[in-house]
Amino acid sequence: MEQSVPSNPSAPLSWNPSSRHRVLIIGSGFGGLFAAKALRRAEVDVTVLASTPHHLFQPLLYQVATGILSQGEIAPASREILRRQRNVSVLLGTAEQIDTAARTVTARAPGRTAPFDVGYDSLIVATGASQSYFGRPEFAEHAPGLKSIDDALELRGRIFGAFELAELEENPRDRARRITFAVVGAGATGVEMAGQIAELAHRALRGEYRRVDSREARVLLIDAADIVLPSFGDHLSDKALQHLKKLGVEVRLGTKVEDVDARGITVKNPDGSVERIESMTKIWAAGVAASPFADVLAQATGAETDRAGRLKVLPDCTLPGHPEIFVVGDMMTLDALPGVAQVAIQSGKFAAERIEARLHGRPGPERFRYRDKGSMATISRFDAVASVGPIRATGWPAWLLWLVIHLFYLVGFEHRITTLFHWAVSFAGRGRAERAVTARQALGHDDRKPDPQAN
Repeated sequence: MEQSVPSNPSAPLSWNPSSRHRVLIIGSGFGGLFAAKALRRAEVDVTVLASTPHHLFQPLLYQVATGILSQGEIAPASREILRRQRNVSVLLGTAEQIDTAARTVTARAPGRTAPFDVGYDSLIVATGASQSYFGRPEFAEHAPGLKSIDDALELRGRIFGAFELAELEENPRDRARRITFAVVGAGATGVEMAGQIAELAHRALRGEYRRVDSREARVLLIDAADIVLPSFGDHLSDKALQHLKKLGVEVRLGTKVEDVDARGITVKNPDGSVERIESMTKIWAAGVAASPFADVLAQATGAETDRAGRLKVLPDCTLPGHPEIFVVGDMMTLDALPGVAQVAIQSGKFAAERIEARLHGRPGPERFRYRDKGSMATISRFDAVASVGPIRATGWPAWLLWLVIHLFYLVGFEHRITTLFHWAVSFAGRGRAERAVTARQALGHDDRKPDPQAN
């Protein structure tokens, strides 16, 4: 496969067609990566088109945000992962349009004013999900989500910067606001973030500051639902709630977010009262929506979408009327499957298997069947909850199971070794290996507007 590259960066770029069957995979997350690897022995030419040059192990983003891991350990370069797979090419670009008749996808790369086209015979769309603010996108400026490396680094700056700025405050009220952390969403991401911030404040940073006691930090976990970790079942949810409270996390269930601004968050409590919470650092972990390309694909194919914008697919993960287009992972809605990594991995592999079977004239699997491998979430060091088949575990056994499984799914031996080392530093000791932040991150857009009530 050869690329035609013009010398003028604004000129059109085309990825030349191949004489073999062309498989275009959009997205380098779990669905896209595992689909590409599943085609390693197939007589096809695979192109992986992604808006980032790395494969992101999203379940560990919260550890980047709280200084345990570096971004490099959970985001190896896609080219590095696939370098030995000779039938794969990797392109950097964001898919913007699709021509289903011509079977081309139009994408745009950073630094290029002109888009470029990539042809396909089979298409696997695995662009994942974005953060949903339930119709209030203005919240994003003050309460970042946790879906990308940029999000994690921004939050890391805001979390560690909060303590640095609190050290400078003379006013007790302002000092308290600096070290009040509001996490919205009591799913796995929200629980893990709240637990790690509490552990960071009460253990890792203890004694490092002279004018502020990090143990006075206030960590709130807010959700409109009446249970934490609802997908885990009542028993594990209750255990998780007990552990969070033991850590000092204020869990506010049945509480709806009404407004978010630079200086805090406004909530409506279960009794109907409206409460203002002054907080420098707000983290949004509630709700997901399909990536913007889902809407593009829906318009081009006439496919239906659900309330979150995910595409309704047939049992074989294809779009109605378009057997050449597979949608996998968080982009699809099928049989009420959860938006977890295992669904993306298994559906990506399934799509690859279907494509290869077609090329060989075999019937292949008719329907995608998800094999639930369980759910788990950490709360603090040596403390987790896990639901794996008939096993329901909490505490140390669940944490050990979590550690082993996450190490297994990290890509690359060297990343597993460095991750294990950083876990030893953070969990056996008190250190956080990744605490470098910039001044811009530390400010977190917090002080651009003066406080009219300031003394």
